[in-house]
Amino acid sequence: MLLELSPNFGWVIGTTVFSWFVHHGYMSSGVMKARKKYGVKYPALYADESKDDSGNAKAFNCVQRGQQNSLENQPIFLSLMILAGLQYPVTASVAGMIWIAGRITYFLGYSTGNPALRSRGAFGYLGLLTLLGANLKFAFDLLTSQ
Repeated sequence: MLLELSPNFGWVIGTTVFSWFVHHGYMSSGVMKARKKYGVKYPALYADESKDDSGNAKAFNCVQRGQQNSLENQPIFLSLMILAGLQYPVTASVAGMIWIAGRITYFLGYSTGNPALRSRGAFGYLGLLTLLGANLKFAFDLLTSQ
């Protein structure tokens, strides 16, 4: 089988690159600013909340966790998007942008210091579930094409 990419696969590539900038640019900058603001020095991944009665440790940890959770979810998102994009590039890119918008909203909510506000980004799972469905359809089509 010869793999032939649609010119629309460029949207998938663009969404992938945008995802990198969001996670490794925008969110990383947020964590670096929080480190400076709350005095959390490297190599500490988190601030020790048991040694802080000002609330700064929790505030920093919320920013840090917002980015870290997004990074933990990025590999499966990218895998699903690229694979779905082979067959459904525009759908994959749109679903990917929905997921990314959800991750930004998640990060912004979490970064307030109130972890419950991260749930505002839950709409991003519509994008992820769309990618999952597109992958299932793609797999079914390949398996039944003989």
